[in-house]
Amino acid sequence: MTKIDTATTTSVARRFSGDYALAGSYHERKFAWQAPTYVARASELVTAETGLELAGAPDVGVISRTQWVETNIQSFTALLAPLRHAIEDAAPSMADETDGSGTGIGSRFMAAELGAVLGFLSKRVLGQYELVLPTSDGEVGDSVFFVGANVLSMERLHQFRPSHFRFWVALHESAHRAQFKGVPWMRDYFLSLVDELVGEGAREHGRMARIANDVAAARARGEDPIGDAGILGMLASGDQRAVLNRVQALMSLLEGHGHVVMDRIGERELVDVGRMSDVLTARRADAKTQRLMRLIGMEMKLKQYELGATFIRGVENRASWDALAMAWESPEALPTLSEIEDPGAWLDRMAG
Repeated sequence: MTKIDTATTTSVARRFSGDYALAGSYHERKFAWQAPTYVARASELVTAETGLELAGAPDVGVISRTQWVETNIQSFTALLAPLRHAIEDAAPSMADETDGSGTGIGSRFMAAELGAVLGFLSKRVLGQYELVLPTSDGEVGDSVFFVGANVLSMERLHQFRPSHFRFWVALHESAHRAQFKGVPWMRDYFLSLVDELVGEGAREHGRMARIANDVAAARARGEDPIGDAGILGMLASGDQRAVLNRVQALMSLLEGHGHVVMDRIGERELVDVGRMSDVLTARRADAKTQRLMRLIGMEMKLKQYELGATFIRGVENRASWDALAMAWESPEALPTLSEIEDPGAWLDRMAG
């Protein structure tokens, strides 16, 4: 399998991530000093709100855009597995042919594509909870990161009160930490999905012929051949598509839950949460971001906040907030992608 040339990925990403004047300044250093306090307070409130225990304290840091890219190369490499498989199936020799430097051409091509995507996203990510993927030495992390340049930029562009905005972002990441730390099976389940997505069992014979037939059939029906799943969904094998659906359902639940939790707590704690929420909602709807996400098969990511939050509120309205705890009982209790759009169907299944 083609391996990603990480040096090329990082180099290309730097060209797209750009600079921010206050990156590395005393404003960022002050933020780094304050960040653990925001996360500690957020953790207490999230535990009380969700009933999910947050044992211990995570590592908390304020990182650069380049550091965010380096942290996420591994997870995005897994996400792009269908594209790597398609390249190898279409031109097997490309994976092994070198460009004179000893690096495979396929590796450099994928690295450049990944670098462009990560570089663009590195300008937009505000925070991240890092647990699910082990580090290079096999250790599992438990860290909350803020991308300092992006948080500072948003605060100044929209005149947010720094202490409020930083705490609000900390609420979102602490909610994700509660999902992975407070639900004992969640991390292993997520990693099992990653293994299925990248495994050799997901390889497909006759992939390119199947894609051509799928495109022709979609056009004959008057449908977009790419669809919501994007190019990745089109390239994915049948097994990979099933896994992608499970990943999308899970992430919709987690993102929606995290979004609702941060807003519920924020409404009690912060007078300006409504304006901050409106700005971030509009930011996710940015046309350039939507085009990129759709191209790489992550358009669903942009819908996850809306669909997931609608599911969470739908369950609460039909049953109760406490009924959501059923989703954390086991992987089998998780809502499917169709149930995310029909909370009543999930409640009916759980009641049966």
